[in-house]
Amino acid sequence: MRRHPVLEALRAGRRAMTRLHVEARGDRTADRDLQPILDAARIAGVPVTTADRAALDRLARQYAADPKHQGVLLETGPYPYAELDEMLGLAERRGERPLLLLLDLLHGPQNIGALLRTAEACGVHGIILQDRRAPEITPSVVQFAAGATEHLLIGQVTNLVQAMRTLKAAGVWLAGMDMDEDARRLGQIDLDIPLGIVVGHEGEGLRRLVRDTCDMIIRLPMRGQVESLNVAVAGSILLYAAWQARGFD
Repeated sequence: MRRHPVLEALRAGRRAMTRLHVEARGDRTADRDLQPILDAARIAGVPVTTADRAALDRLARQYAADPKHQGVLLETGPYPYAELDEMLGLAERRGERPLLLLLDLLHGPQNIGALLRTAEACGVHGIILQDRRAPEITPSVVQFAAGATEHLLIGQVTNLVQAMRTLKAAGVWLAGMDMDEDARRLGQIDLDIPLGIVVGHEGEGLRRLVRDTCDMIIRLPMRGQVESLNVAVAGSILLYAAWQARGFD
């Protein structure tokens, strides 16, 4: 893994962590980027071993889709997925209106990672994924999210529409993103409400039943010649707009 995700996993302490592997190359403890990782491993009680570059390369190819590792590898258990009530409970403990992100079969670790990184920056209380036909939180997603996954409550549900109905029953309004002409423009809706933002598959958009379950459909106004924005960019804009509506608290 890259160094930043490794550091965030150690700091968050949410996963079971077995061992930290560090490349043996001179006095690596003098490396300013590596020292915080070693300190975090010591605080978390994670054993540290050194290995040569070839050994780390073999470990990276064995366990990760992306073999790039920047001289550090962290052995961990499975990602700790959360439940809906944990997400709503987090908002309640913070004294905030829920702000959630729902991904409707969105694919691509880069898009997912970018959205998760924005969600963490905006203080989102939870992310909801459908567990069938949708990617899990893989090492690639963790890396593209720069470790934001380790600080987020992310849940997998069997039926996204049923999860949406559960949220609606809890008082959460659901806003889907689409570019249809009948969608309401960003700025026409008060987003300072208990809110779940629903983002669909790039190119295909929201599935019909998911769209029909939303309380509102929002589109981003555009004045340029390009037909649409990348889904991660569009979702990030809406997340920041929702946070801005809350006064950036």
